[in-house]
Amino acid sequence: MPNQFPKLHNAMWPGLVGKGSPGAEPFIDLDTMLDLTSKASVNGQKFDGVDIFLFDPHINIDISDDDLKKIADKVTARGFVVGSVVAPVWPPTGGGPAMGTESERKQFVESVRKACRIGKKLREFGARPYGVVRIDSASGVDDWYKDPEGNQKKIAATFREAGKVAQEHGECLAAEGEICWGGMHSWRRMVQLLEMVDMRGTVGFQADMAHTLLYTMGYNAPEDAILPEGYDWKDKSKLDEALKTLTSALRPWTIDFHVAQNNATVHGSGSHDKTGRHCPVNDPTGKLDIPHAAGFWLRDEKGNPTKAVKHICWDGCMFPNATMMNQQTWNDILGAMIKVRDQHGWNA
Repeated sequence: MPNQFPKLHNAMWPGLVGKGSPGAEPFIDLDTMLDLTSKASVNGQKFDGVDIFLFDPHINIDISDDDLKKIADKVTARGFVVGSVVAPVWPPTGGGPAMGTESERKQFVESVRKACRIGKKLREFGARPYGVVRIDSASGVDDWYKDPEGNQKKIAATFREAGKVAQEHGECLAAEGEICWGGMHSWRRMVQLLEMVDMRGTVGFQADMAHTLLYTMGYNAPEDAILPEGYDWKDKSKLDEALKTLTSALRPWTIDFHVAQNNATVHGSGSHDKTGRHCPVNDPTGKLDIPHAAGFWLRDEKGNPTKAVKHICWDGCMFPNATMMNQQTWNDILGAMIKVRDQHGWNA
């Protein structure tokens, strides 16, 4: 019998992130993203659900309960559920930097509060059986380096306040480690931040395979590189060793997981800073054997499935629109997701 867990989700925010601003490609609306996901099929297997970004033009963070119910119905009508939701914690989306002024940090926490309200309401509607609320520091790396230890303490304090809000709503927060977010830009700093927050079970880590590959390279934090400078990507054993080091530190904190491909480069689009480049699943320049690399996150040190996440999500953030509008893109992605589940999943 094929593994039933983890469930397979597709992210809706690639239709939004890095798009819609002057000089960038236009947004792709939620209905289109849902339809592309719904039409994907591999040997009769389909996606189980979607993860969503709580931002216009997909979902307004101040959406009414009635309008949110319409969104929930739109999702479930396609046979999907909602998993994780992304809180719009950044200044351009109504939030504020987690290491900013007192008022900016309050805006950050308020964005989390609004996201938790939506997440809880979707559970009440029966449309969201699992998932987390995704956050990051919403702070630039250059600004963070002006006062590393002081800023790290501010971010930890803000995350703790946000964690209390999450607890009030029965939610968990997952901080997505990316090289572009101050205080979360290296694997060592990410572990330090989670330990400083000290709310295991409420505030954890979201591992994205593209972003965490950049962690091993020390991009934006050369002092924390695991792979040697000038590393030969043909030497797979060294990459495996690096991923072991990385995941042994962060896997115990991981409560949300993004399947992704990366070619060891960075990319930015529109208003989004340069971060780990998300590549098509079959990109010939991709450095990851996706099912193999996913195992470092989804299995413990003894090789047993951790069962720490009930769903995994593909993140194709900042793909060109032409790539995203090609149905084969999503069939190929689904095929890779199925391989991950076949190799590292389980049955209830």
